[in-house]
Amino acid sequence: MGGSKKYSISLPEDLAETVRAHVGPGGFSAYVAEALEQRVAMEKLREIVADFETDNDGLTRTEIEAARALLRQDRHRAGGAAV
Repeated sequence: MGGSKKYSISLPEDLAETVRAHVGPGGFSAYVAEALEQRVAMEKLREIVADFETDNDGLTRTEIEAARALLRQDRHRAGGAAV
């Protein structure tokens, strides 16, 4: 990821306070950035699956579980970061 830029966003107060209590005041931006990275990664993954299923049969439960296992392994190798 490149440099940082400050943005102003609105969040539900109870959600923001829960996050702040969990990560402390210095970790709030990093926590939000990680959550957004995870969301973008999941949306990209959904697009890949949809494209695949357009040209192929739907994924089986076994294939989905195998993919989940691979994602969990990558997450652990990356120190818990999103994949």
